[in-house]
Amino acid sequence: MENAKALPDAGDDAAARFRPQTTLSLTRGVARMFVNMGLSPLAEFTLANGRRADIAALDRRGRVVIAEVKSCRADFESDAKWPDYLDFCDRFYFAVSPEFPQDILPPSEGLILADAYGAMIAREAEARALAPARRKAVTLRFARQAALKALSGA
Repeated sequence: MENAKALPDAGDDAAARFRPQTTLSLTRGVARMFVNMGLSPLAEFTLANGRRADIAALDRRGRVVIAEVKSCRADFESDAKWPDYLDFCDRFYFAVSPEFPQDILPPSEGLILADAYGAMIAREAEARALAPARRKAVTLRFARQAALKALSGA
């Protein structure tokens, strides 16, 4: 595309200036991948503990997937909250650009490589089974937030 601007190298300090744009682009690519996989994604999903997941999705069986988007090294290194998401999903992924320094990410978690147009799972996430009561609460919260976003046009 002639007018498309290349995103900065996600390992570069200059990438921090473009974090909102990069996060939006990566989130869009992950959402597209989730839809292609048959999942229903919701951006900026607020969990019961007050944390906001960058993107969450439900599959047809009610399993919850969360992807935490990291736009650059500084974004990851300044984030100590991602473990707070693990109790609210069946699978957890970090979503980053292909240029991101992947060696700094915990190898125990899933990895999605994304851009604005799509994404691919580079490392499968560990399967964690939510307790039935927690699954019901997360699913109800997901449905309510999705309905409110649909009404607001967000």
